Amino acid sequence: MLYFFRLLFLLINIDQETVLNWFGMEDPAKREIRQAATNGYDFNLSNFEPSADVSLTTLRLIVEGLWEKIQDGLTLADIENVLFFILFVRFVILTLRYNLKTSFYITCIGLFAGYLWYRHLIDLISMYRSVLLKLPFLHKLGMDAVQLRSLQRQMVLTDLKLGENVHWYNPGQIIYYALTKGVTNIDPETGLRYYIDPISMIVSNLQEPNKSNILPLYYKIYNKIIPKIYEICSKFWTQLSGVAAYAVITRIGKRYCPYLVRWHWTFLLIIGMVEQIFIYFIYRVYYFQTFVLIPQTESYANYIDPNLILQINVLNGIIACVVLAHIGFIIFGLFHAIWGQYFYMPFFVENTELHIGPRPKNSLYSGGQTSWQDPNEKEKNLKRFLPKLWYGWFGRGTNGRWKLENRLGRVMKKFMKRLKKQFKN
Repeated sequence: MLYFFRLLFLLINIDQETVLNWFGMEDPAKREIRQAATNGYDFNLSNFEPSADVSLTTLRLIVEGLWEKIQDGLTLADIENVLFFILFVRFVILTLRYNLKTSFYITCIGLFAGYLWYRHLIDLISMYRSVLLKLPFLHKLGMDAVQLRSLQRQMVLTDLKLGENVHWYNPGQIIYYALTKGVTNIDPETGLRYYIDPISMIVSNLQEPNKSNILPLYYKIYNKIIPKIYEICSKFWTQLSGVAAYAVITRIGKRYCPYLVRWHWTFLLIIGMVEQIFIYFIYRVYYFQTFVLIPQTESYANYIDPNLILQINVLNGIIACVVLAHIGFIIFGLFHAIWGQYFYMPFFVENTELHIGPRPKNSLYSGGQTSWQDPNEKEKNLKRFLPKLWYGWFGRGTNGRWKLENRLGRVMKKFMKRLKKQFKN
């Protein structure tokens, strides 16, 4: 298998130009040829050297190119390019370390865990879209969110127009329309529609006066109760489909679900409970700024109230800080998941691991290190006044003591002792 992968390297010419094209950048050698042709200079192609091999210069060009691209704003396409490049690099490294099969499995596990974070990122920017449009660095993310929103609306309208001609990837609608169309029949002469299910046929064959007494109840069930039940079930499934999928995959199918996926999925569900606080806080701040403060500034023709301007600027700073921190944290978790790594965050990680247990250290598919799960480290955490935040690169742990924590702990202990003495006196 490993020799096949090396043969694949021979078939694909992976040079500097190939890597730069992946990120939508132009190779310097190719740029020189294009500029020479544009300026009308006479040149000989034999004088131009072919694209260089991948080296540290390529990495420098990638960093410089990405930095130039994000000056105009970060987009989802930029994030996707970096993610898939990381996946490819990781796949190559793991193939050289293990074999092609193991590398493929580990990469797919990281891809699925990263997909969970990426979907969460898309949902987040969709909720922040009106705010992102006003932020200089993230306005393109807001534009992407608006485009995704309009695309979803078009898909909903298309589904409504299709009616009974639903797509195969909507199993709920297929079952619904199969049942509704299967129990109805249209008279070709009159165009009237009537039901042909067993209950309807029994009701149609009833004799008077029983038929007159049952028909109102029959029409109420078929025209009101059944459609209402379907609508309630659809909304219920929309709200709980994610939790149901989580329960089936990570709980019932725990044996077949990798630990990395279970860890990141559980962590996302837990932080989702806290995220709503920040999201609705930004909603309220944005509403107050847009519909209360800004109209007040526009109501004065030739006078600008400095207090209103100060309030607007302060709220802009609050919105920018919260949104940047929130999206930055999600991207931070996204890159950890793609790399197959874990990270530590007090309270949330402990609750996550209470649900799924410790990482199996003897498995190749369990991902990176989790030194905070070591028994000795857990005992130390119980004695610490402040939680330890840094556990080394890739969670490998740190041998040194955290000086900041010790100093703050000593200060707090001295303060508590003095406070107790004051109360005793």
